[in-house]
Amino acid sequence: MSTRDDRARTVRTGSTARRGAGASAPDASAAGAGDRVVIGTVPPAVRLCGLLLVLAGLAGVLAAVPTYLVVGGEELRQVRGVGGALATLLGPAVHLAVGATLLRLAVPKFGLAYAAVAGALAVGELLIELYRGSSSTARPGVEVLAGERVLTSSVQLGAGWVLGVVALVLTVLAGVVGAAAWGRTVMEDRGPLDPIRSVLAGAAVLLGVVAVLSLALPAADVPEQLRIDPATGMRVVVMQEGPQALLERPGLALLGGLLLAGTLLLCAVLAPSLRPRLAAVGGLLAVAVTVLRAGLAGVRDAASSDELVWTVPGAGLVLAGLGLLGLTAVAWRVRRTAA
Repeated sequence: MSTRDDRARTVRTGSTARRGAGASAPDASAAGAGDRVVIGTVPPAVRLCGLLLVLAGLAGVLAAVPTYLVVGGEELRQVRGVGGALATLLGPAVHLAVGATLLRLAVPKFGLAYAAVAGALAVGELLIELYRGSSSTARPGVEVLAGERVLTSSVQLGAGWVLGVVALVLTVLAGVVGAAAWGRTVMEDRGPLDPIRSVLAGAAVLLGVVAVLSLALPAADVPEQLRIDPATGMRVVVMQEGPQALLERPGLALLGGLLLAGTLLLCAVLAPSLRPRLAAVGGLLAVAVTVLRAGLAGVRDAASSDELVWTVPGAGLVLAGLGLLGLTAVAWRVRRTAA
């Protein structure tokens, strides 16, 4: 780079320093400096991406307060107790934090990778939400919404649902802007993650498969009941209608479920290969938050309703989410031991 507008910044572990104009990559003096990141051109679209993420986070936080949906005359809210707050606010809180780093232009490819992956995953979630609010009465069935087991005979929109959809739309837009700004953003490091990328990718694929298989079944379900047949006096198993599985729903919900499952697996494969190291951290963080949110929603549903029990797929989602968070932490900590 040769202009003042394209001045590069060198960021070391725990410190930030300015370099002179014309610097766009680490030089020979960085050989023993540990994990050093060089930041060059940062287009204005990076701040726009951060703003969209912050707005998505704020909309997600606000969506937790008012009525979510009115189903069969019963008002539903997303937050009921500590578990409900954690499941509902985890994603918006991370959006706010990552969006703030983009607004400050700090380690931009970390935030751009997070935004691109989160935006891709939000497409499937958006279609599922649109089905819940607009098409679920076309084929009424038992559903678990905001921790309540309900029959979708009639559905009225609440402000919480509208704000939630706005948050998802803003997340998708942030992902589009982040992907567009990726190629024009200069950020490089010395490759401290390269020796373990294949191991991270293998572990992420395994956890992604577990998450996809777990998503195919309800995270909280209605248990079977043992009853005594009055005619024979024998114990019989009575099956009860439970919530619809992700891929059992029609229309937009089925399309959204397929997109979510496919995108989740694809992002789990691609995230560890992103460069520099902090971009891989951002991508893995977005996948981990999405999976963990789905798992915590199952915990919330089982804890808040006497009719529901936590299922093995629900536990699988939580374990997969925690495992992906562990991979994110490993990718983050590699900087400590960089040669």
